[in-house]
Amino acid sequence: MPNNDLQGKTIAFLCAPEGTEQVELTEPWAAVERAGGAPRLISTASGRLRAFNHLDKGDTFPVDATVDAAEHGAFDGLVLPGGVANPDFLRTQPKAVTFTRSFFDAGKPVAVICHGPWTLIEADVVRGRTLTSWPSLQTDLRNAGATWVDEEVKICEAGPNVLVSSRKPDDLKAFCQAAVEAFKR
Repeated sequence: MPNNDLQGKTIAFLCAPEGTEQVELTEPWAAVERAGGAPRLISTASGRLRAFNHLDKGDTFPVDATVDAAEHGAFDGLVLPGGVANPDFLRTQPKAVTFTRSFFDAGKPVAVICHGPWTLIEADVVRGRTLTSWPSLQTDLRNAGATWVDEEVKICEAGPNVLVSSRKPDDLKAFCQAAVEAFKR
């Protein structure tokens, strides 16, 4: 049922030009739209990005703005979908890392799922935070100063912003609900 919890709010979805787990983009995107928000796709290149269904090519999606042109001030929150290749690429792109860090510096909510925390680790924003992820990232997160938990969704407020995290596509229902709640604050 549509509501207006996010009416007037614009949420950035940061994705690499290739390798985003499609369902981790489309499900949170739909949740933001159902709540009355305006999702916007941000990437490192203009045009269209190619999502994936695990290792198989998925659909393409139009990019609304590049990280070169996007300013965190235009957004009320950030979603970082997973997929192995997506955050692995983003963490090597200084402008994507800076864009991500800017949401923490501004105290804006961030929602991250699956392998997405790799970008957060590179942005040096997980120290002292508690979050979950795809299990293979737990050592990376601990080494970066975070506390890793194996939970469907983790909401951490022990920092400058609300940080919502989930492990995998099976957690999307809880992830989407928690993300929308964080974005409407």
